[in-house]
Amino acid sequence: MGQEKSYSVTISAVQCKMARAALGLGVRELAADAKISPNTVTRFERGDELKASTVATIRKALEDAGVEFIPENGGGAGVRLAKKALGG
Repeated sequence: MGQEKSYSVTISAVQCKMARAALGLGVRELAADAKISPNTVTRFERGDELKASTVATIRKALEDAGVEFIPENGGGAGVRLAKKALGG
């Protein structure tokens, strides 16, 4: 059996904005990739609470585009470009 990633699906509004900036994606582009409305992305990034499944959809779209989310570990949550996104 394959091993699944073990992490919380939750990301913060700031992580979402940081991930979009790192990838050079606009709100509309992320919304299209996640198959949700641009308004949903905007609402999330301004701090509105969304369903967990919607946040997971946003996270997956950003990860598929090449971002890795760094969990809160005492040093603060963050994002980074995955090696595949960097051509490595």
